[in-house]
Amino acid sequence: MKRFILTLTIAAAFQSLTAQEITLDKIYSGYYRGKGIAGITSMKNGENYLVIEQGGIAKYSYKTSQKEGNIVDGQFESYEFSDDESKILLLKESEPIYRHSFLGKFEVKDLKSGKLTALYDGKFVQEPRFSPDATKVAFIADNNLFYQDLNSGKITQITTDGKKNSIINGLADWVYEEEFGHARQYEWTKNSDAIVFVKSDESEVPEIYIPIYGKTLYPSEMRYKYPKAGEKNSKVSAQLYRLDNGKTTSLNLSSFKNYFIPNVIQTAKPDEIVLITSERIQNASDVLKVNTKTGTIQKLFTETDEKWIDTDSPTLEFLEDDSFLWGSERDGNRHLYWYDKDGKLKKQVTKGNWEVTDYYGYNPKSKEIYVQTTEKGSINKVVSKVNIENGKSQLISNTEGNNSASFSKNYNYFIETSSTASRPYTFVLKDGNGKIIKELQNNDAQLQKLKADQFVEKEFFTIPNEAGDQMNAWIIKPKNFDKNKKYPLFMFQYSGPGSQQVANSWDNGNALWFEMLAQKGYVVACVDGRGTGYKGAKFKKVTYLNLGKYEIEDQIAAAKWFGNQSYIDKSRIGMFGWSFGGYMTSLAMTKGADVFKMGIAVAPVTNWRFYDSVYTERFLRTPQENPDGYDKNSPTEYANLLKGKFLLIHGTADDNVHFQNSMEFSEALIQNKKQFDFMAYPDKNHGIYGGQTRPQLYQKMTDFILENL
Repeated sequence: MKRFILTLTIAAAFQSLTAQEITLDKIYSGYYRGKGIAGITSMKNGENYLVIEQGGIAKYSYKTSQKEGNIVDGQFESYEFSDDESKILLLKESEPIYRHSFLGKFEVKDLKSGKLTALYDGKFVQEPRFSPDATKVAFIADNNLFYQDLNSGKITQITTDGKKNSIINGLADWVYEEEFGHARQYEWTKNSDAIVFVKSDESEVPEIYIPIYGKTLYPSEMRYKYPKAGEKNSKVSAQLYRLDNGKTTSLNLSSFKNYFIPNVIQTAKPDEIVLITSERIQNASDVLKVNTKTGTIQKLFTETDEKWIDTDSPTLEFLEDDSFLWGSERDGNRHLYWYDKDGKLKKQVTKGNWEVTDYYGYNPKSKEIYVQTTEKGSINKVVSKVNIENGKSQLISNTEGNNSASFSKNYNYFIETSSTASRPYTFVLKDGNGKIIKELQNNDAQLQKLKADQFVEKEFFTIPNEAGDQMNAWIIKPKNFDKNKKYPLFMFQYSGPGSQQVANSWDNGNALWFEMLAQKGYVVACVDGRGTGYKGAKFKKVTYLNLGKYEIEDQIAAAKWFGNQSYIDKSRIGMFGWSFGGYMTSLAMTKGADVFKMGIAVAPVTNWRFYDSVYTERFLRTPQENPDGYDKNSPTEYANLLKGKFLLIHGTADDNVHFQNSMEFSEALIQNKKQFDFMAYPDKNHGIYGGQTRPQLYQKMTDFILENL
């Protein structure tokens, strides 16, 4: 009997996976999973590159694209070379902490002798980094900074005052990691004789505590420091440690902006480190050069903006002569500027009504920089090389889609990763002028499976808003779309500052779910309104001090525009969003209650007073300075307007957007006698995943849409 039941179960599962449609079972079984190339790194000779494969770290030839063996055998999560490539740092095991941070067990392998050295006696550490001379590795353990001599094995403890929820050395606190985008807050000098690090005193930062239910009789607690808007942040200081005398001195930043120290950067010269600092109002950043022999500090220049500077993603690259490239939006678009070693502007390198979205490197032989830009339209990203002296530019990638590059050290080759909304990722080896040498990998099999299951391509277009802007949009229509028929509309958006959801790139995330909904008779659409990125600073920063106001006005305007199209049933318009998108959906169901029949808000911010200081104050300043900017754009203020069917979803252990947000909004709805649906996910964080969580979540949302839209 058991064998018979098992056979039927397998047969049923096989039948569900071979039906000619996209289903949640297929999506979460991995049936449509694509392939990639992991850990691409060019070797110093510029003629070979490495990738992580099943059996180890493999070495390939750029010229022939053939594998030449493994550098190291075994299974590794990631790796990093020393500058001279004599040693390799191998991540053997890891445990995640927050968005970027993790605990890891590392080994260092000497590639000449074959000697393996466990870092910190095989214990968990954070953020290890080779010294440039490859003789040492610095790392952090228990909030203290250490380094290990790779020849003698001796471990030197640089700091001793590190303590959980109090003092952190060389490592970002929660809000720095989340909003400045990295966990490591230290750097070696180029000559390996000093380390500059940030010390954070978070003892006065208010603490958040989150119950963890687990399976114990009494819940445990997760406690950590979380500075909400207007509250105290960590007190930060820059510290200089010299290896020759073992002494640490505090660098005097009193003459400069010093409330935040987001970045510590190695320059091209010995005895130098650059710090990027700012005040609490993030509309100006000082770029400071530290002399690590004397401790003296020189201000190179101050970047200013009347609204805000994206302190989470600076572009700063030092060239061989210690001149440097800097990314700025000062002319209305993000472009690169070239400064001499003393901070005097030499010239603007890139210009045009488009933006530089990534910087890959500089070839001193040809005087060319390699960049990713939006010069072929704001929904596309392409790769170009630009001569920094004469400004001559050459496109070396595909002209449409999302294209990125991993260059050889000599810039004679690069591996292009590209996709469009209708073509999954391909990996192509090219020469330095963009000529194809060989396609390394494609995802044709993934696309064939999707097409067999009635995959429909997105259509891109623009929609006007009330301010006269043209907003980028995409739409997915049912397979047998009939323009004379009325369809319900399901809108998705994120809408956060500088974000982009309308992009001509492959989406391995929600896109397959959207395709499934289209097969069930829904038109699915997405619109990037004011505040989103890649269309210039004016479009992005119009939301300053009024976060949420113009964004929701644009989503309502877009919904009304769709409602006026002959093929949309304007009485059946719904919206879905996660995080900032959940915030927008909550506003849509209240301020836009006359337009939206149904909404699903996942992990939403419902009051910006509850969100972290660095992100929120960048766009709103503090609640003390701008109370109306906080309160007048909070969906809790409009709870009395709710009319349609609303599903609110949140993980109880969300360390980013706290469960408190949904609790407050729920209470506001309850006190206004509003009926709504609510789903809490026990002990799940902002991503709401683990085990069968995602399949259950997406089935619940699908059922809610089918029943209410």
